[in-house]
Amino acid sequence: MTSQPIHSHDSAEIIPLSASPASAEIVPLTTSPKNVMPAPAEAHKSQRGKLSQTLRALLQKALPGLLGLGIVIVLWQIAALSSKGFPTPLKTWEAAKVIFADPFYVAGPNDMGIGWNLLASLKRVAVGFGLAAALGIPAGFLIGRFSFIANMLNPLIALLRPVSPLAWLPIGLLLFQRAEPASAWTIFICSIWPMILNTAEGVRRIPQDYLNVARVLNLSEFTVMRKILFPAVLPYILTGVRLSIGIAWLVIVAAEMLTGGIGIGFWIWNEWNNLNVQNIIIAILLIGLVGMLLELGLIAIARHFSFNNGRESL
Repeated sequence: MTSQPIHSHDSAEIIPLSASPASAEIVPLTTSPKNVMPAPAEAHKSQRGKLSQTLRALLQKALPGLLGLGIVIVLWQIAALSSKGFPTPLKTWEAAKVIFADPFYVAGPNDMGIGWNLLASLKRVAVGFGLAAALGIPAGFLIGRFSFIANMLNPLIALLRPVSPLAWLPIGLLLFQRAEPASAWTIFICSIWPMILNTAEGVRRIPQDYLNVARVLNLSEFTVMRKILFPAVLPYILTGVRLSIGIAWLVIVAAEMLTGGIGIGFWIWNEWNNLNVQNIIIAILLIGLVGMLLELGLIAIARHFSFNNGRESL
């Protein structure tokens, strides 16, 4: 049936819409079951990909360190074979198993396990380092904040800082008449300088705008220290602390060798007198491990602070 055009009196022509059912075609979506992966399989594949990336990243980080360790062990073995009396890595490992089987034994006042000696050294470091931080950080604030104090103390710091730490040990023995406080005194006098210098440098680097605002607001000096100086200087303080703890842990071994008693330095000297070279190597590795852990702990703390964090806390 054909539609006839309809004419109106105004001679307007209406053209009808022609919709033929035969011209419309519905195309179904073709989905092949072979191309569709079930959800559990996709999740498993994603987990395997993440695990592979993690293992690859760990391998890239660990492989250089393992390679360096292997080179050290090879050189160690060569030195042991070419030098009489120098222990091999295997002999040192066997001695380490004996030492760490009972590290906290007590057979007398000067015959204790390596664990007690290590704890005694850490105690001395904590005392000397704590006193250095308690005095050095405030002194650094004062030097960086007031030019008069800086001009007064800078010549003394320049004079005393280059002195060898062990040169202060006889002064400590003379003043305290005991080995224990003399060792802490030596750690104190050698670890205070990095904290003073780094804190003072951090105070000097604070933008002058901050101090100008504090002056306009008529803030007290204590408020300026607490709200402006300390947050901004904290990264510099932590850098000084890291340097100081390394120096303190370095000095305590030499100080204990000279003062005697209990401590990892005295333990090394005692093993040398007994010609137990493998025990000395074990102590050296232990000292390095403890120092590395102290360093990593301070680095982890320092990562949480930056100059921008200090600005956000104002």
